Amino acid sequence: MARNVEIKAQVDSLAAIEPLAAALSGQEPVVIAQDDTFFACASGRLKLRAFADGSGELIFYRRADDTGPKESFYIVSPTNSPDTLREALILAYGATGRVKKHRTVFMAGRTRIHLDRVEDLGEFLELEVVLREDESAQAGMEEAHTLMAGLGIAPGQLLSGAYVDLLAERRKP
Repeated sequence: MARNVEIKAQVDSLAAIEPLAAALSGQEPVVIAQDDTFFACASGRLKLRAFADGSGELIFYRRADDTGPKESFYIVSPTNSPDTLREALILAYGATGRVKKHRTVFMAGRTRIHLDRVEDLGEFLELEVVLREDESAQAGMEEAHTLMAGLGIAPGQLLSGAYVDLLAERRKP
C-alpha cells in the first residue's frame, strides 16, 4: 500500500496562502473540481472521487483521526464510470456523506499542497508528503512541519478527521 504523511488545516484566506504555495512549488498549479462520496467501511475510509471529465477514482485509506502530521496508507483504483460505481457502492454499503470541493494543487518536491474550497464548509489547506517504500513516517512529518512553517500554518489551525466528518458535525441539530 502507498503511504504519505498528511495534515489538514482550516485557513482564513486561501488567497493569502496561494502566493506562498506558488513560491514553494515553482510550478503552475492544477485546478480540479472533486465530488467525493464516502461509504460505510469498518476498517478505514472508502470514497469514490468523481471528476468533471467523467473519470473517477475509488480510494481506500486508513489513518488516525489526529491533529498534526499523521501517516496514511492508501490504495487508488481509477474508474471510467464513477456514476454507476457510486450507485453500486451505495446499494452495497450505503453512503455516509458527500463532499464537493474546488482544489488547487501545487507540487513542492514530493509534497502535494492542496488549497481547498469545500462546499458548505470553508477554506482549507492539506499537505500530503508522499513517502518512499522504505522511508520512515518521521521523515515525512519533519518535511510537513517545514512546509507548514513556510505556509504560515500554526499548530492551532490543524484539524483531525476528514471533510465528511466536519460536514456531519455542522449538520447536527
